Amino acid sequence: MSDAARLDPALNRLPAEVEHIHVMGICGTGMAALAAMLQEQGFRVTGSDSNVYPPMSDFLAEAGIRVMDGYGAANLEPRPDLVIVGNVIRAVNPEALRLAELEIPYLSMPQALASFFLHRRRPLVVAGTHGKTTTSSLLATVLHRAGAAPGFMIGGIVEAFGRNSLVGSGPWFVVEGDEYDTAFFNKVSKFLHYQPHCAILTSIEFDHADIFTDLDMIRDSFARFVRLIPEDGALVACLDDPVVADISGQAACPVISYGTGDQCRWQLRDLEVRGLNSRFTVHRAGHLFGRFTLPMPGLHNGLNALAVIALMDHLGFAADTIGVGLASFEGVRRRQQVRGVAAGVTVIDDFAHHPTAVRETVRALRLAWPGRRLIVVFEPRTNSSRRAIFQDQYAHAFADADLVLVREHVPLDNVPADEQFSSSRLVHDLQAQGQQAHYFPDTDAILDHLGLHCRQGDVVAILSNGGFDNIHQRLLSRLQ
Repeated sequence: MSDAARLDPALNRLPAEVEHIHVMGICGTGMAALAAMLQEQGFRVTGSDSNVYPPMSDFLAEAGIRVMDGYGAANLEPRPDLVIVGNVIRAVNPEALRLAELEIPYLSMPQALASFFLHRRRPLVVAGTHGKTTTSSLLATVLHRAGAAPGFMIGGIVEAFGRNSLVGSGPWFVVEGDEYDTAFFNKVSKFLHYQPHCAILTSIEFDHADIFTDLDMIRDSFARFVRLIPEDGALVACLDDPVVADISGQAACPVISYGTGDQCRWQLRDLEVRGLNSRFTVHRAGHLFGRFTLPMPGLHNGLNALAVIALMDHLGFAADTIGVGLASFEGVRRRQQVRGVAAGVTVIDDFAHHPTAVRETVRALRLAWPGRRLIVVFEPRTNSSRRAIFQDQYAHAFADADLVLVREHVPLDNVPADEQFSSSRLVHDLQAQGQQAHYFPDTDAILDHLGLHCRQGDVVAILSNGGFDNIHQRLLSRLQ
């Protein structure tokens, strides 16, 4: 047996007859969503993964999809008709090796989504370094409230539906367009497979340092995406971002600009944050379009809503209809989600990990709770956040917090020690700026500190893109 899977490119296709589909890496948010949609369409779906944790594990169990713990050749018995390979799978994976031996047809997740669900719809793709999940969730919810019966696949659980995917019956299908690569056998950004009819582009910054070498490489990928939009489609672009402004010039379709600047056709003005609610006015081409309420705090969330307003207007929906949908938005799990209140302490769960996302999230929480002590707990967990590339930027991302608690990161095996992020250095830098900050070697130590020092009225915001050892529920239980 070879030490790396050599999949036959001729088998990278959808076979004529499919009954049983096996999903490798099924517990990823996108993979789990796709698995549930396929099962709803009548296919028999199985899956395998080596890293199972809520909410995806609970979601798959409720869907009745069998998940095999760990990867191995036996997972492909009985032989499936099609295997969908997640981007978490590497060519040395034993299940991938067996897939190559058995010569079973295979697809990546984006290829499967396009083949089964997008080819007869009008995909509305939300792309950008920040805000993809929230913006696509807002768009799907507002379309749903307007009676448009959209399909969607999004990288987070949308509270209005209690899930992150839906086949839908209407003409539009909302997709969160991830710039991360597709699969070990197809090293291009996922969103290049999504056949966008219309798209929202929120922001472009350097991220995903494990697959992109620099900002120019990311720009090239986004430029390819923009050029995919047909002439009869539209690109809704945030021109507050200079890179987005530059890239949008390559679109063959009309560009609908939004933001806060005078150069934007759609402008957000008069933002007010009261608790977890934002209120703002929207102007189109210099004229008042409407006043809107969004049950999420912060300028960044207001801009996400503005992108949805601009696109919905382009699709033919009235301002009042859009406003009702925005005002009724229940949120997205793990995006400024209140997990509970115990002993007067509010515990927030948020996915923020890039320095810009951390800064905007902390700023929004400060606006939401101006008179409360804001404690931010940060776990550097992504491939980029565990590298030194953002070390200096993180030192300026927590300015609106009263207290910052930083967990030691799990080292990256393939990155030299001097190129890895330092949690202790971040704490030192924060302290040097006059901020209260503490370093902790593990989650238990953080819980011990919070248990001793939390007081009534505190807001504890926990920022991580992983399970973080179930710290949220453990903290609530300890406080109770």
